Amino acid sequence: MNALYDQLAALLEQGHREDIPDLLSDARFAHAERTADAAVLIAVTARPFGLKQRSDRPDFDGPGVILTQRPQDMRNHPGQVAFPGGKIDPGENAVQAALREAEEELALHREHVRVIGTTDRYRTGTGFDVTPVLAVIPPDLDLTPNPHEVEDWFEAPLSLLLQRENWTEQEVFWKGEMRQYLEMHYKGFRIWGVTAAIIANLSRRIGHEGLFDER
Repeated sequence: MNALYDQLAALLEQGHREDIPDLLSDARFAHAERTADAAVLIAVTARPFGLKQRSDRPDFDGPGVILTQRPQDMRNHPGQVAFPGGKIDPGENAVQAALREAEEELALHREHVRVIGTTDRYRTGTGFDVTPVLAVIPPDLDLTPNPHEVEDWFEAPLSLLLQRENWTEQEVFWKGEMRQYLEMHYKGFRIWGVTAAIIANLSRRIGHEGLFDER
């Protein structure tokens, strides 16, 4: 766990030394007066290469990322794949909110989470200003989804998510203009929209090559 934390922390710090002007954003679709601050937890499982997941999980080795599927009856982004997260409550910062939401949604207790830091904020077309919080957690935790907030959860390989060639570019007519977005199907789950864009922006900061080419 310490080795992956150190590697990700170094890459994130290095990746943020320079400005990247063309990061993905839906800011042009949002109404400024309706913005709400939110945070999500990008929880990376510290699984060494060669160590397979438990038999009740997908069969890949190496680090993964915890993702959830939202219930179909939720007001915002129903049925979509998301990171654990939600609105920042008064008196909280982004890290505190992301940790609280992960506990509420998945019983991912904060004592298991080693926070690396925050990365590029993402403005959604529905009015949320989202701060992603990158962290490392032990592999194969017994997570328990809250049925009011999470319909299902899964773990996807970090290596797969960070490679842009694994994503398909799509577009749709939305709010009076064409909106481009990224999409990936994994184990029956459709990862797209805000979640895909946050992953794509993170990949610009930490890079697949720095993590995986010399394993």
